Amino acid sequence: MTATDFHFSNSPEPHRIRTKEILSHHPEVKQLFGKNPLTLLAIFGLVGGMIAMSYLLKDSPWWMVILVAYVVGAFFNHALFVMIHECSHHLLFKSKAANYIAGIIANLPHTMPSAISFFRYHIKHHSFQGVHELDADLPDFWEARLINNTTLGKAFWLLLFPAFQVARTFRLKEIKPVDGWIITNWVVQIAFNVAIWVFFGPKALIFMLVSFFFSVGLHPLGARWIQEHYLTLDQNQETYSYYGPLNKLAFNVGYHNEHHDFPSVPWNKLPALKKQAPDYYDSLKSHQSWTKLFFQFLFDKNISLYSRITRNERGKVKLTDESKPDLEMVRETV
Repeated sequence: MTATDFHFSNSPEPHRIRTKEILSHHPEVKQLFGKNPLTLLAIFGLVGGMIAMSYLLKDSPWWMVILVAYVVGAFFNHALFVMIHECSHHLLFKSKAANYIAGIIANLPHTMPSAISFFRYHIKHHSFQGVHELDADLPDFWEARLINNTTLGKAFWLLLFPAFQVARTFRLKEIKPVDGWIITNWVVQIAFNVAIWVFFGPKALIFMLVSFFFSVGLHPLGARWIQEHYLTLDQNQETYSYYGPLNKLAFNVGYHNEHHDFPSVPWNKLPALKKQAPDYYDSLKSHQSWTKLFFQFLFDKNISLYSRITRNERGKVKLTDESKPDLEMVRETV
């Protein structure tokens, strides 16, 4: 049957509740909180790799540019999205400015100046998961009606996913669309794009742009956006983790339930978090293949853009005096 609305829930978002319970039963997870400044080395390596590939492809035929973008560039750019995500939670450095600068550097091969804007909207997603006017991760109503559950529509949606993401931000009225850091992001990005065009040529820049679209769209990596919160396995479980082999190339971004429960745990310690609280994570349904999910999303008529849980307000968890400090520490990056 064709869905006509999102799945509404009167329950609070599940992560604060589970965070409180895990802290109570597994207080040792607090040892995983902290920063990982070595993530900056990964950013430099990934950005350098994209620049090197763009240079090597500057005189290549167009078919080669597109093929390398799909097979290699998409993975580099997707990993850089994960790096920006880490920066948005201030998981590299204590200094907010240092995390902002690292995020702007990671943003360079994407060609689109989106890092600082992502910081703003992503934190709202954590704080108000499922609240339509505050969570830009949810499709717009017009977006869900337009695409719904048709294979062609879903393929078109994945192909132009970045454009749909930008369109969603206009409904979040509480976030300033422009500030000093966002302007800095734009200026640095434009300067980088111009430099690539001037010194390497148009094919080098287009290689980066195409890699960017593949990394979040019509590519098995695009299934990550479906995996995280679409109701693909259970109509009542609104967040899913992915435990497949591509986590090694994606800096464990598949550990999504773990991340939402403990956003102050850096990427390299998320597997340890799952191991320390198996009674909470092993019982949840999860995905093992982004490729399988990619095709399931495209061809399964029971999955549409309406396959998301929404709520009117963020639920609250009653805290004891003992648990409050720990929970506030967990949420410091949100």
